[in-house]
Amino acid sequence: MTRISVGGGVGKSLRRLYVGLGHRSRPGILGVAAAAAAVGLAGCTASAQEAVDFAELRRRMVRDTISEPRDGRPPVLDVSVIDAMGKVERHLFVPEDIREWAYRDSPLGIGWRQTISQPYIVALMTELAEPDPEDKVLEIGTGSGYQAAVLAEIVDRVYTIEIVEPLGLRAAAALDAAGYKNVTTRIGDGYLGWPEQAPFDAIVVTAAPDHVPQPLVDQLAVGGRLVLPVGPDGGRQELQVLEKQADGSLERTRVIPVRFVPLTRSR
Repeated sequence: MTRISVGGGVGKSLRRLYVGLGHRSRPGILGVAAAAAAVGLAGCTASAQEAVDFAELRRRMVRDTISEPRDGRPPVLDVSVIDAMGKVERHLFVPEDIREWAYRDSPLGIGWRQTISQPYIVALMTELAEPDPEDKVLEIGTGSGYQAAVLAEIVDRVYTIEIVEPLGLRAAAALDAAGYKNVTTRIGDGYLGWPEQAPFDAIVVTAAPDHVPQPLVDQLAVGGRLVLPVGPDGGRQELQVLEKQADGSLERTRVIPVRFVPLTRSR
């Protein structure tokens, strides 16, 4: 079953206003490096970082791009999501030389041809998952660890999988240093999920497979939501929500066009 309407404050206007939003969720192969060079991101020094009021930048990010967007896009309304976005120190999850730019509403390169998604997309995907305090959530694609941290502020337990080992280890260290004891990390093929910890109340996928992975559907609890971008690398991708019904069928909600890095598989 396919629905086009979206609840939680994200309505039809989101599709109209953000047809091109996906360009900001995944730069091209050289996009981040080129952008960094163009605006001098790589020149951010330690002394410059010390002068940055990250708490104020975070407050403005939440107000201007998430809860009260100034560009006309629909706001994220879930109070728990807004609170989480205001608490998580995003600058701790990006490379040190670009921390000054951590609270811009744009993706940033984190190495190994991966990106940290723009804050609005992180907030939107979290809201679409409809997380509750007692939930157990699976994240596919740990990346920087930022999405896991946002989820960890809301739910009881987060399990997160990253296939790029050095990236996963760095994210695990960042999550631990930030004090997130309710996040468990693993290096592995996220397509396969984490069957020994299933079922999950929600699954959030932060890279795009070209089809919905059946193992993730199988590991979703009844009433649970799978939030993921779907589509080919370099082609049309779409953010979707799949909710598992009591009979095992899926109710599919198509949200907006997006562009994410592809979901990498084990070889």
